Amino acid sequence: MQRRKIFISSVQSEFSDERRMLADYLQTDALFRNFFDVFVFEDLPAKDQKPQTAYIEEVKQCDIFILLIGKDYGFEFADGISPTQREFEAATENNKYRLAFLTNHKKTERQAKTNTFISHVSDCIIYNSFASPSELLRSVYSALVNFLSENGDLRYEPFDKSANRDAEISDLSDEKIEWFVRRAKAERNFPLAIEDGNEKILTHLNLLNKGKLTNAAILLFGKQPQRFFLTSEVKCAHFHGTNVQKPIPSYQVYKGNLFELVDHAVDFVLSKIDLAVGTRNRSIEVPTAYEIPPEVVKEAIVNAIAHRNYDSTASVQVMLFKDRLEVWNPGTLPPELSIETLKNSHGSYPRNPLIADALYYAHYIERMGTGIEDIVKKCLKLGLPEPTFVMRDGFVSTIYRAQDVAFDKVKGDSGVDNTQVKEQVKEQVKEQVREQVREQVREQVGEQVKKILSVFGAEDYNIYDLMSKMNLKNRPKFSTNYIQPALKLGLLEMTIPDKPNSRLQKYRLTQKGIDLKAKLQNSEYRLITV
Repeated sequence: MQRRKIFISSVQSEFSDERRMLADYLQTDALFRNFFDVFVFEDLPAKDQKPQTAYIEEVKQCDIFILLIGKDYGFEFADGISPTQREFEAATENNKYRLAFLTNHKKTERQAKTNTFISHVSDCIIYNSFASPSELLRSVYSALVNFLSENGDLRYEPFDKSANRDAEISDLSDEKIEWFVRRAKAERNFPLAIEDGNEKILTHLNLLNKGKLTNAAILLFGKQPQRFFLTSEVKCAHFHGTNVQKPIPSYQVYKGNLFELVDHAVDFVLSKIDLAVGTRNRSIEVPTAYEIPPEVVKEAIVNAIAHRNYDSTASVQVMLFKDRLEVWNPGTLPPELSIETLKNSHGSYPRNPLIADALYYAHYIERMGTGIEDIVKKCLKLGLPEPTFVMRDGFVSTIYRAQDVAFDKVKGDSGVDNTQVKEQVKEQVKEQVREQVREQVREQVGEQVKKILSVFGAEDYNIYDLMSKMNLKNRPKFSTNYIQPALKLGLLEMTIPDKPNSRLQKYRLTQKGIDLKAKLQNSEYRLITV
């Protein structure tokens, strides 16, 4: 069995107790003592050489370099570089496996050079934060278990492949499996049919483990997945400002299988971001554009749900602010990837490979590891600021909002000068009309209803036409959140009212709907026709 050497580095005046704690734990733990030897400052024997030279030699001989950073930068050599930073650079130059752990102090509490050093470290590797020695120990433990697993010293099955001893086949939904097979066959030419039966379908997807359902099977097709995995839900919140503030204006906790979670969360965001609507200047089709591309919203949410750590007691969070969309998941990047490599072409290293496989078949993701790269490219192409991705007690994707981008996109599609239109709108609207519209909207009309009004023209549309125009795919959710409220408010009417479920059913604006749409278009409200 190969033994590996760990070097624990920090400013000598800080973390003396934590260094000793980690060294003693790793050398006495029943598992780790079989794999690791540990070096800390205090273990350097007295010999005829400068301490820093000896430390650098120890770094070169180690296999794993653990860096602890607090508030102080520490002693500086003549060139202004501290011993700790030199050790980190030596570990980097010698291709050592590096782990960094930072106290959760604010920037203002750290020395300026410490903050600069942290920026340098974050450009090279992903780091974790800790608030107490016990938290540090847990983080180091988890990181070293991952290291041993990745190197083949520990072998265990991924979470999604593990058999669930409490679940039975009756806990799965036949309807959800049938939906998946139909979609996977249409999208990816899935080789099996519904008639092949659930057992054969699950076996093909590797969702049975020695006759037992895997965790992935429950999350993908369970009738009530949250009965087995409480925190597999998704929490969505909308804030009018740029910070988290209570009371939260709009807050939803979605439950269901993973496909439903993605659809619900995407619909939540699209119902609350701005939608610009154009004219038929160049085409019979009315051009529309969301301020954030729907495919970007979906990619960020799918990534969070597919790659999260399902052993965590936290849930995926989707938070929409005035200036940005943040998608947070309790997970970490695989060691093969860094924040920078995510933005370029890279290999695919799914945390939950069986879940990823099913999402691929349903065309929710691709297999090529291009998700983050696509998000960045699509945002930049549209003129949005470059999205950011950070490790902050989990993986956080931040997509920035910019209403004018939607205007510009629609302007390009309809051939109308965006600047002139916005100025005309401002000139035409008087304060009395604005207040009247806002009051009516606040009291009667939700965001979803406003959006569905905006895509209507003079003709009639069936539900699939409307969903296509709004880039939405969940038919039951669309009917509940968009069609039904508009019907109840008398803004839409059915073309076949005596047969509401007819396959030939279409919808059109009532006079009330036409009037309200005109008021919305002629105001400085969020849905503006250009």
